Formats: sequence, C-alpha cells, structure tokens
Amino acid sequence: MAKKAKSTFICQNCGYHSPKYLGRCPNCGEWNSFLEEIEAEPIKNARVSLTGEKSRPMKLDEVETQHTLRVETDLDEFNRVLGGGVVPGSLVLIGGDPGIGKSTLLLQVSTQLANRGRVLYVSGEESAQQIKLRAERLGDINSDFYLYAETNMVNIRAEIERMQPNFVIIDSIQTIMSPEISSVQGSVSQIKEVTAELMQLAKMNNIAIFIVGHVTKEGNLAGPRMLEHMVDTVLYFEGERQHTFRILRAVKNRFGSTNEIGIFEMQSVGLVEVTNPSEVFLEERLAGATGSAIVVSMEGTRPILVEIQALVTPTVFGNAKRTTTGLDFNRVSLIMAVLEKRAGLLLQNQDAYLKSAGGVKLDEPAIDLAVAVAIASSYKEEPTSADAAFIGEIGLTGEIRRVNRIESRINEAAKLGFKKIYVPKNSLTGLKVPNTIQVVGVTTLTEVLGKVFG
Repeated sequence: MAKKAKSTFICQNCGYHSPKYLGRCPNCGEWNSFLEEIEAEPIKNARVSLTGEKSRPMKLDEVETQHTLRVETDLDEFNRVLGGGVVPGSLVLIGGDPGIGKSTLLLQVSTQLANRGRVLYVSGEESAQQIKLRAERLGDINSDFYLYAETNMVNIRAEIERMQPNFVIIDSIQTIMSPEISSVQGSVSQIKEVTAELMQLAKMNNIAIFIVGHVTKEGNLAGPRMLEHMVDTVLYFEGERQHTFRILRAVKNRFGSTNEIGIFEMQSVGLVEVTNPSEVFLEERLAGATGSAIVVSMEGTRPILVEIQALVTPTVFGNAKRTTTGLDFNRVSLIMAVLEKRAGLLLQNQDAYLKSAGGVKLDEPAIDLAVAVAIASSYKEEPTSADAAFIGEIGLTGEIRRVNRIESRINEAAKLGFKKIYVPKNSLTGLKVPNTIQVVGVTTLTEVLGKVFG
C-alpha cells in the first residue's frame, strides 16, 4: 500500500514550517506568506562525481591537498571582491535588485572566463537570442561559451555531465526547479533542493558555479536564510537605477576577506571598473558648502574617501524628523544625542537629513567624527576646510576612540591632496605618515569642534 504523501505549510519569507495554514508567520511576522508543499522523501543515494566515484570516509592524513590556483578575470574589481579570483569548486551567490545589472555582470565575466575554460550559461529567465544580443553589445564572443535556456534541474545536470564545463552560471536560482519536489518554482523547498544539488556538483567535480538570487523588498536574498549558509561566497550588487555607479559587496567569503567592495560604472558597453573611487566620490564637492565633511572609510582592505552631507533645519512640526541615506539611522541618532549633551548643540527641535555622497553605504564606527562635524557645520552655518578629513569613533561620554588601519587611511588622504586630518590621539603611537599632511590628534568631541570652528 502506497504511503500517503505528507504536506506542510512553509513560510516563503523565512522558511518556517507549520502543519496548518496560518495567515501570519509567527517567526518573521509576514502576512500571507504560507504555501502548501508536499514533503519529499530523502534521497538515499550517496554523492557521486561525474566520473562515477562515490565519496567515502577518509583519514585526515590521507586527504591530498594542493595549492588551488585562482582563475582571474579581466575585471580587477571583481577579482578583489572574490579574494583574488575565481576558486575552482566554489559556489558563489550574487544577489541584487531587479534590473541592477546582475545578469550583465555575470555575462561579462563569463565571456572573459571562456578564454580560460569552458563556460555553461544556464538561463531560466531569458532566451538564447536575448542573451546573444547582450553579449554582442558587451564584446567578443568566445567559442567555448555555451548558452542553455532551461529550468529543469535534471536536464541541467545531464548537460553538465555531458559537457564537463569549468564554469557554470545559473540565472536565476528562483527559476530552476527539481521534478522530485512537488512545490512550485521559487518556493523554499525548490530553492533548497536545487542549491544542494548544485553544491554537490561544484564540490565533487571542481566546477566553479555562480548562481543569481533575487532580493526581497527589504533588500535580503529571497528564499530560506539557509541559502546563504550553504554557499561559499555571498555577493550583493547594489546601486541606484538613476545613477550609473554599481557596488559589488562581499558579505561572506570562505576564500577571502569579507566586506570587500568593487565599484563599477554602467556604460553602453557594459560595466567598467572604477579604479580610483575616492576621486570620483569627491569630484562634485562644492567649495565652501556647509554641512559637509570628508571621512576615510575602510571597505575591506581598501581605504575610500567619501563625503558625508548633513542638512539641519528648524522643524515645523512638533517632533523633529531624522532621515538618513547610506548611513545607519540609529548611529546618527546616537551621535546627535552626544552632540546635544556633550557639545551643547540644541538639536531636539531641528530636522536632520544626512547622506553619504555617491550611494556608498557606510557602517563602520570610524565615520562617527565626520558625521558629527557635518551636523555641527550645518547647524552653525560654518563650512569645514576643503582639505581636511576626519576619522574617529565617538563614545557616549564624548571621547574620540581609536580605529583600525589608521596609517592606510592617512596615506590615502595624503595621496588625494588633503592637508590636514583629525584622528584619535591614542592611534598616533608609532605612526609613519607623509610630510605632506598634518595629523591632528584629538581626544574629545568638544576639542574637535573647537579646532574646526574656533
């Protein structure tokens, strides 16, 4: 007698399981996110590589190790984010808003990787003709670049076994389905099953696989959170549709540094890397403008100079309004509270609007001092010096706390022609700085405001 198939209801937002339908998910609070899915029986077959070899337990001293050579693309910014290049056998997840340029980036990278090995580009969203039109616009098409418009995972695996490519691109993971799972495409069960099979193919056969993932309206990758834990590297492709700059950010990387970023500019010929982002972010800064301060922020291993802008104006309503773009809202609220308590700035009846110019998201503690100086500059209607930069974390008592990699930050500011930089005094021990820049050590927020505004 055949077993009755069990069904369960799964939240498509967070992956919470429930034996019955619920209007609101008790785990994430999302409404109308439950879908009924049939529970599949576990697959009993062992992992088998394309050569037919099954995995087996091995002693640690029996495991053969070799130095893995990374495969570099022509985009140095892309190589930097990955930690030096593409690692064979890795599973890389790239997420981003619709239309931001994920497919363009991977198609551009794929045509370059085709010069170093065989590439299979699997598209579940576009036809082969659409992809070829974009590829012709981006540049030369190599003979080892193969297109495959398919959404069935069984057929995709069969083609991988037949072709044995070096690189595989899946665009996108939400469109691929496994016939062994009865739920619809893009469901939690389908994404988990397909990703697990792709991970098996990558690890057992030393194939580098890139998968594209859509994001939710909150900016997180759609599907189960487990998806980010399964892959080796998670990259986010960020930017505004109205602007040409795009930022590729690594939030997880088993083969390199996290929080590394690469900056690109979208042009008619595709994505062009920006080699000196600091100069680009500062080129439109107005001389003598109030509410502006320059910070040297570390993005992974790279120091970047970014302009922080603030506009403080009297509120016309009972409660003051706070708005931030590219900055953490809670951090800005904390800095404004310290300015009011420790520096005597009456900000409780002032609306405050802050942003980081260029669309860069800043979230490290070293930006605190620049944020405070920008707010004070707008409040006092006094501009800061055009050749001054600010680095430092602000404590609740108004002290300026030390930050990491201070020497790299100072050298980057000096290279771009800045004459003065304010840094935590405790970070000055043993520093070797260029003679072209004056380093001012400060200990309190009040001291900084006194030296900047008199």
